[in-house]
Amino acid sequence: MAKDLLIRDVPPQIKRWIDEEREQFRLTQQEYVIEVLSRALKLGLQPTLFDGVKPAEPAPVTGTPFTFIDLFAGIGGLRIGLEGVGGKSVFSCEWDKNAQKTYKAWFNDLPHGDIREIKPSDIPNHDLLAAGFPCQPFSIAGVSKKNSLGRPHGFKDATQGTLFFHLASIIEAKKPPVLMLENVKNLRSHDKGRTWEVIRSTLEGMGYTVFAQVIDAAGWVPQHRERVFIIGFDKSVFGDTPPFKFPTPPDGPRPKFRDILESNVLPKYTLTDHLWKYLQKYAETHRAKGNGFGFGMTNLDGVSRTLSARYYKDGSEVLIPQEGKNPRRLTPTEARRLMGFPEHLPIVVSDMQAYRQFGVASVPPLIGAVATQVSAVLSWQLTRHRTGCLIKGRFPKRRA
Repeated sequence: MAKDLLIRDVPPQIKRWIDEEREQFRLTQQEYVIEVLSRALKLGLQPTLFDGVKPAEPAPVTGTPFTFIDLFAGIGGLRIGLEGVGGKSVFSCEWDKNAQKTYKAWFNDLPHGDIREIKPSDIPNHDLLAAGFPCQPFSIAGVSKKNSLGRPHGFKDATQGTLFFHLASIIEAKKPPVLMLENVKNLRSHDKGRTWEVIRSTLEGMGYTVFAQVIDAAGWVPQHRERVFIIGFDKSVFGDTPPFKFPTPPDGPRPKFRDILESNVLPKYTLTDHLWKYLQKYAETHRAKGNGFGFGMTNLDGVSRTLSARYYKDGSEVLIPQEGKNPRRLTPTEARRLMGFPEHLPIVVSDMQAYRQFGVASVPPLIGAVATQVSAVLSWQLTRHRTGCLIKGRFPKRRA
């Protein structure tokens, strides 16, 4: 026996998988196996839930570990929520340099840059694709109903030139069993409903059962923050009717805004007389016109308005009353708390960048609640299959 023999008696299904994978990268069997083991040693990667390798002795199900990728990652709100229910990130992508800085400090993981420059073949296989993708209008002029509402790959006509096109291309190439997408509330009404129609029909056309719901984070943090969640389950894996349900807010008292406030705050966060007068005049002008625009003075025993990326400009949407002086804006630490990020995570950017980052971030406790429901479906799928292959259809046939 050759002393450099790496592996023998490979089961046929594993050998076929190795052959498919190595041909893609033009490697010998030996080179490919060594490459896989080297990556595992370097990154500490765990086997994915769906790899289809039968363990010697089935272990009791105490949780459902899974791998995921984090696209349009921001500062990692989706990642924190997914890791909290057993997820392991194997790839991240975020183009903003300041967000990358925060992400690296928090997770010791520097995200890849522009998604438009990433080849799907460079992304590891994964169980769940998570993405907080931007909302963009689609140009669907000239696209037939057949293309946009069902024909395979019709999304290429309907979404060309948008960031969703690149996201859909990754989904098509990797075919992850689960999708977890988040966007702003008005996604469904954006561009007179065309945006949502293209997104929904694209995902369904690629074989996913799609669940979508707007959820207000106020049940988890003291902030009125509505976002639409889109969850997709690959029909070839989970069937047509996976038992998924969106979470409801936790029982018990709701979070109060005063709970996130610091006790000692620097004077620089108090509004100047000039800015405070301007905001009052601005609000009065719009009130006279019958508009609702203006600052938001927060009820300390209630919840705040939605924190936005532009908060650094004047802080008007979330102001904190102060006795005997002008109101103040949130500190970055309070903004972090308002979004539900763990207290131990350091703020490593300027105040302006911190406000921007928290203003567009996902709320980790809410993400965790949604991820818990997703994990329940993974557990359901795991326990209903008692053959060597946990989930069939994990690796789609490659196109020639």
